[in-house]
Amino acid sequence: MRDQALFDKIDLHLIRVLHTVLIERSVSRAALRLGMYQPQVSAALKRLRELAGDPLLVRSGATMVPTEAALRMIEPSASILRAAEGLFSDVRGFEPAAATQTFRIAASDYLDPQFLPALVADLKREAPHTGIEIHPLSADGDYRARLAQGDIDVVIGNWLQPPGDLHRAELFTDEVACLVAQDHPAVRRGWSTDDWLACEHVAPTPTHAGARGVIDEHLEAQGLARNITARCAHFGLIPAMVASSLLVLTTGRLFCERYLARLPLAILPPPVAFPPLTYYQLWHARSHGSAAARWLRTRTRAAAAGLRPQQEQ
Repeated sequence: MRDQALFDKIDLHLIRVLHTVLIERSVSRAALRLGMYQPQVSAALKRLRELAGDPLLVRSGATMVPTEAALRMIEPSASILRAAEGLFSDVRGFEPAAATQTFRIAASDYLDPQFLPALVADLKREAPHTGIEIHPLSADGDYRARLAQGDIDVVIGNWLQPPGDLHRAELFTDEVACLVAQDHPAVRRGWSTDDWLACEHVAPTPTHAGARGVIDEHLEAQGLARNITARCAHFGLIPAMVASSLLVLTTGRLFCERYLARLPLAILPPPVAFPPLTYYQLWHARSHGSAAARWLRTRTRAAAAGLRPQQEQ
């Protein structure tokens, strides 16, 4: 209780007076620097001495010097003032070149594999002192809760209908395509809807229990179901699996096209009509007004826009 009662008597103004007096080692010079009258600073110093139980400044000849206790207060008081100055700075504005915070992005690797590398390169170029963490969308985490708790800043993915309780912005659209091995029978003879549904399909591991991807959500709405015989949490490994098997991967064309030059693969149109895949970034109301978060979302949109010329080719 004593510590809490002591804490309640300390305000930011007292901390500023303390730090300035200790740095200037003079009440009169501190008053000039603070824009205060000298008696006001003296009164504040008296309160600080009472709170600390220490004289803080003592005379040594013609000058004043800090006590040992006061010397130990210089850096903590400076740290408190720096934190206080930065407390509202993110709301007022964001300076990428000077920023030191860490941005946390949750995304799956079913995105165009060039998207996240381009985004990270752009963030490090514009804000070189920031940290960047890329978190997976997996069954281990509820991205809604993590956004609400501030564990991540933005989630990037595709949804037929994005969650209505989060802010969102569209990043880009892509058409649905099927990736198969070059020697898959469908490359030679094509496939009907029944043929395609009966094929062995590979799909990503659900992001959480009961979750269904956009492909299966769309099929289910039409009373259809495909034959999924393999699942993999690492989307970037699936093309190599497809290249050496009869598995069929149904996803965005942009993703498929990135692997054609590296692996013996082919792209086929699905026999079922799918709406375009729409990729979004989602964020929580808690970060909606943050200048830093707004800047991050702007850079995310710019990285997505860089994919569009390739989409049009």
